[in-house]
Amino acid sequence: MTLNVEQEYDRNLGLDYEEIARTVIAQVLEEEGCPYEAEVSLLLVCDKEIHKINLEYRGIDRPTDVLSFPQLLFERPGDFSWAEENEADSFNPDSGELLLGDIIVSLDKVAEQADRYNHNRKREYAFLIAHSMLHLLGYDHMTDEEASHMEARQSAILDHLNIRR
Repeated sequence: MTLNVEQEYDRNLGLDYEEIARTVIAQVLEEEGCPYEAEVSLLLVCDKEIHKINLEYRGIDRPTDVLSFPQLLFERPGDFSWAEENEADSFNPDSGELLLGDIIVSLDKVAEQADRYNHNRKREYAFLIAHSMLHLLGYDHMTDEEASHMEARQSAILDHLNIRR
């Protein structure tokens, strides 16, 4: 797996951002049965930057905790057959890895939400990575049923990594 990490914001939350992200992403890929090596890009920013990105790409004029920009269009969450059928658009021609997309995390929101929800920062950061990875794999939470299924997947991933509140 290739994880491209770019930290545009130098906020130290006492976490090894890359190691935690790598561990969570690997767990998501394993649990979702991804048959390929994969590539993900991770950008760590402040609230001001994620606010600008949220406004530009989603038309929402406020900061958010995490944004996901999938590279692939899954017909069904975690169904990798589309990638096989559209190989030229799905894989990095140099590495052969499946191009999943980009994750953008606000480190300000990690700290704020950890305090608000009364859990540690590692758990909040790991949760946001797991949440975003599921979006990259075609999951969504637009309906109650989708939200319930996605929440169950997120909880299972973090439980398997023993990352709890």
